[in-house]
Amino acid sequence: MARHTRKQLIWRRRFFVSFCVLVIAGIIIGAGFGIKTLIKHGENSTDNKKNQTVTETKDGKTEENPTLVSSVTVINTGDIMVHSTQLDGAKSGDGYDFSAFFKHIKNNVSAADLAIANLEVTFGGSESGAYSGYPAFNTPDCLADCIKDAGFDLLLTVNNHCYDTGIFGLKRTLDVLKEKNLSYVGTRKDTSENLYTVKKVNGIKLGITAYGYENVCKTPGRKSLNGNIISAEANDLVNTFNYDRINEFYENAEDTISKMKEKGADKIIFYMHWGEEYQLSENTHQKAIAQKLCDLGVDIIIGSHPHVVQPVELLTSSGGDRKTICCYSMGNAISNQRQEIMHPECTTGHTEDGMLISYTIDKYSDGSTKIRSFDITPTWVDKYKGGSGYQYSIYPLSSSNSGAGFGLTGTALSKSQRSYSRTMDIIGAGLNEVKNYLKAGLN
Repeated sequence: MARHTRKQLIWRRRFFVSFCVLVIAGIIIGAGFGIKTLIKHGENSTDNKKNQTVTETKDGKTEENPTLVSSVTVINTGDIMVHSTQLDGAKSGDGYDFSAFFKHIKNNVSAADLAIANLEVTFGGSESGAYSGYPAFNTPDCLADCIKDAGFDLLLTVNNHCYDTGIFGLKRTLDVLKEKNLSYVGTRKDTSENLYTVKKVNGIKLGITAYGYENVCKTPGRKSLNGNIISAEANDLVNTFNYDRINEFYENAEDTISKMKEKGADKIIFYMHWGEEYQLSENTHQKAIAQKLCDLGVDIIIGSHPHVVQPVELLTSSGGDRKTICCYSMGNAISNQRQEIMHPECTTGHTEDGMLISYTIDKYSDGSTKIRSFDITPTWVDKYKGGSGYQYSIYPLSSSNSGAGFGLTGTALSKSQRSYSRTMDIIGAGLNEVKNYLKAGLN
């Protein structure tokens, strides 16, 4: 074999070194490209995750982009009262006809999934004496038929007038409601019933309870409603609280909330019969109670009793971690508390005003729930000649239709327009705050 020359050996070495350099360079370039691709892929994955909603379900698991699975809309109105003039006007032959009361709000009420009102009369029957208005309400049973026909489902039965016909009337009222297939909360026939309810509507569970205030009572161990000391048996049949023993109420409320949540309540709603009659703003007791209920985890508070509309407020818990929507008073749904006869208690017409409050709650595939909307339609009660005396009708109002769309003219139209303005002046600012909060999706 021939020997390689020195020049050939040098050339071969140089070729081998150059080849190795090229191979190594190629490996480095390829590795760099691969690393860059991986980094970019990781960045894209991070960006995608930023655009995804990751939520924690009730069982501790997480779900990305939960979907809407169901919704429930609840509508509420205030005090349903029947004074003697209303009784006289509703007299029809051998019976009574209250159908004029709700005919203009029937569409609003029936459109909701759950409709709630405060029943501030009793169905004491003839056994309790003649039908009567204030100060002791005993109303014909057929009013319950009209309430049902209007689309209402649940009545708040605890208030300062729920004992107007004694324990017999308190219990008979519930019998009448059961017969008409109307639910109730706030009072009960016996202690086997709860003083709260968990309503499952469209797959969403609403924990609902109602409380009414007690009068000062100097008889130990007894309660007083509407100035009357109620029987010892009735003590446990009415869901009441005492301003002078407010810590007892807070303990009871906390226990009730816990029980409703144990039964799967998605949202907690408290209806409070509280405050001072004819006052256009909440008092210090209402403020303090509302704040405590917010701290305890109540989602919505809706009040009655003042017989006038009071403000709406968005409350923040003491820890700053949650919000509660509070409407201090819905005002009257219907009554004969007319401006011309309310001297000196309230001469401004506010006792003719009320509201239809509606809120919608959404439930998602991960089990979470959110309050999507909270809306208010002001209402006004018209009193006009008809039937056997005077008739009464509730009118829903809006900025574009304060009665004209229902055929109101002249004085009635003017009064409905003033009513709308009065209500919006009271609730406008608070309602806008609530709407903006819900629109931001922060709840």
